[in-house]
Amino acid sequence: MASLFTFYTICNLFLFVFLFSIANHSRARQHPKTSDSLVLGLTNIRRTIKLPKISSTLSIKVSSQSPPTLDMMEPLRGVRDGYLISLNLGSPPQVIQVYMDTGSDLTWVPCGNLSFNCIDCDNYTNTTPMSKFSPLQSSSCVRDSCASEFCINVHSSDNPYDPCSIAGCSLSTLVKGTCSRPCPSFIYTYGEGVVAGTLTRDTLTVHGSADGSVTREVTNFGFGCVGSSYKEPLGIAGFGKGPLSLPSQLGFLQKGFSHCFLAFKFANNPNISSPLVVGDLAISSKEHLQFTPMLKNPMYPNYYYIGLEGITIGIGSGSVIQVPTNLRDFDSSGNGGMLIDSGTTYTHLPEPFYSLLLSELESVINYPRATEVEARTGFDLCYRIPCINNVTNAMTTMDVDDHLLPSITFHFINNVSLVLPQENNFYAMGAPRNSTVVKCLLFQSMDNEDYGPAGVFGSFQQQNVEVVYDMKMERIGFQTMDCASSAFKQLIKR
Repeated sequence: MASLFTFYTICNLFLFVFLFSIANHSRARQHPKTSDSLVLGLTNIRRTIKLPKISSTLSIKVSSQSPPTLDMMEPLRGVRDGYLISLNLGSPPQVIQVYMDTGSDLTWVPCGNLSFNCIDCDNYTNTTPMSKFSPLQSSSCVRDSCASEFCINVHSSDNPYDPCSIAGCSLSTLVKGTCSRPCPSFIYTYGEGVVAGTLTRDTLTVHGSADGSVTREVTNFGFGCVGSSYKEPLGIAGFGKGPLSLPSQLGFLQKGFSHCFLAFKFANNPNISSPLVVGDLAISSKEHLQFTPMLKNPMYPNYYYIGLEGITIGIGSGSVIQVPTNLRDFDSSGNGGMLIDSGTTYTHLPEPFYSLLLSELESVINYPRATEVEARTGFDLCYRIPCINNVTNAMTTMDVDDHLLPSITFHFINNVSLVLPQENNFYAMGAPRNSTVVKCLLFQSMDNEDYGPAGVFGSFQQQNVEVVYDMKMERIGFQTMDCASSAFKQLIKR
């Protein structure tokens, strides 16, 4: 088995010749159903923008004398700039930290019995704890077959014979469906990163929320065992609509999930966490939220799109900026709409609308610009904000001075108005100096491309907002709330 994994590691290195020319597009399929729910753990980390990338039946067994519960939970811990889930993979379980990403389908982990090769990852590996999965240390780990539905999807093939043909199966075994060769290595692309790996099956273990003694083992869980990557040092738990995604494999895609992202100020705090809830519990008793419909994109059906109709600067009689129609509609090629993506850090808006937003903000903010900070950070609007009572703690200043800057309200389809929490707009770039603190607008412009989404609603703007993905009703709900307080109340209940 060791020689087999060595062989495929070598193959992965050769595959990197094609890293920038191959993209993956998954398709929606039918999914297994169950009435259970999961509450999984998230931590904060950083991701950059991605554009769209392009089932086997699983068994769940309860390894405890207690009856199955309707929800499951693992701790959510903050790091910075994004959100991580702890996956317990293998027999015995190996704990792997991966991004929670609503903007992709494939779940993959850094993988290698000896090493995991990550190109251009120094900026990440020097500041971020890394963990990798070792197939040889798991007694239940197997390579997926070329004939499995997951293999067909990861290779974006409409012809089920294609992956087996690539694997070297003979024509007679293809016709008879008897070829059992492993699924060929794949390449999966993101906005800036690329990964190469092999499709693998193993046991995924999740823990009960009641007292932690109830565990569930999801056998034959399909994921990418990635041995080589470019700018992708940590794994990803895909939460898209495709059959490879984590909620799809767990049988919850016909129900939904929800999350409440902690504010960045709790990054690296091991004592506080917030829930990612999957299943019935995520969507029950949520009718008080504001819901906007999920837009259906026929070309990219596995991603979550919403329609943005306008942005208001200020409260009450603030100015409303009308957005271009491509932020709420698609063209014949599936381009347009606003992608809601936990794997993209900041909200991105198209030009010239983005520049118009900047002009409106400049017209109502009278504080001095910090142009040298703008040049250093790449953010477009940075201001020197006076500190109240000469506060010297950066995090405290960030809280008490937010009211000095205008609010920003997003207006989505179906009369949904989401007033972004003030800390989701401008962020302190450091500690106060000379009774002022520099705060920058953490929005960015979309790349000037003619394809993909017109805008992206990123994770930074989703802080302290409960976001509910109601898959049954095909809608997404929003409610501002203190995610840290909510998490603390849940901890007390446990």
